Amino acid sequence: MQASDTPAAGAPDARPFLFSGIQPSGDVHIGNYCGAIRNWVHLLDRYRSIYCIVDYHAMTSEYDPAIMQERIFQAAVANIAAGLDPERCWLFVQSQIPEHTELAWILNTITPMGLLGRMTQFKEKSRRQEENINVGLFSYPVLQAADILLYRAEAVPVGEDQVQHIEFTRDLARKFNLRFEPLFPEPEAIVPKSGARILGLDGKAKMSKSLGNHVGLLESPEQIWEKLRPAVTDENRKRRSDPGNPLICNIYTIHECFSPPELQEEVATGCREAGIGCIDCKKKLFEQMMRTLDPIRERAESLRAAPDEVRGFLEQSALECRRMATATMGEVRRRTGLR
Repeated sequence: MQASDTPAAGAPDARPFLFSGIQPSGDVHIGNYCGAIRNWVHLLDRYRSIYCIVDYHAMTSEYDPAIMQERIFQAAVANIAAGLDPERCWLFVQSQIPEHTELAWILNTITPMGLLGRMTQFKEKSRRQEENINVGLFSYPVLQAADILLYRAEAVPVGEDQVQHIEFTRDLARKFNLRFEPLFPEPEAIVPKSGARILGLDGKAKMSKSLGNHVGLLESPEQIWEKLRPAVTDENRKRRSDPGNPLICNIYTIHECFSPPELQEEVATGCREAGIGCIDCKKKLFEQMMRTLDPIRERAESLRAAPDEVRGFLEQSALECRRMATATMGEVRRRTGLR
């Protein structure tokens, strides 16, 4: 997909730009799919979509450099298999385009320390990695803002936990436009109506590989059922005959991502009236998950068998996106008085 591609012969592509990113921090899981990737795919026709594997962001947590490239490759495979069609969007690796960090530095110079100190995710991540509270973790939102503003994106699809970061990005866009000449749009957050925040199988913390409460997007049916079967549901249902509340059951939240509306209603009613048990609810969910995940897993196997094709797509996207990034940085340098 070229930056100059047109939706119809002779007609310029007037669709606004959209940007979002995913860390190569481990297995892509169903929380990533329900909260982000599925929404990204739905938006491909409405926006000129730019998606980024944010390896610089991943460096803010401890990691093994020896497997970073494999993690990047697997993240690309999972996202393409899940529907990020190379003919309809761009997907590249953040570190392939140095303008991301160049713009982040310039934005650092107009970012108040107090604004960063109030970011909820910094506080949460600092508690989880007390031995590694680094400057990159603190200034993470500035680099994230640079990622978005570099392409002058007008929309950013995110989960509920990232809305504060988009508000932060809007603040920086306003500060830059007021301090220098106007350049950046103030991007809007797009939060999916369902699946915006999938908890882990423990029903407590956000789904995460590091917490061991996740279901991998590309895991086998056997692996998925072994994880799903003992997953926490409405803890007030002690017996099969006890009525439950689907609104506080994380399994029902996952149903909202994978099951059609009529099945969601059937499950919700059965739960409230004790018409079905939790294991029955999970079996119904498992069946619906397989309808979605089986084709994704098959596409991923084909992509893994053609690694040069996957890497070629990443490299071509990076070339095209760098042209956009270079144009933006030319405007940034002119406005800020740099050469």
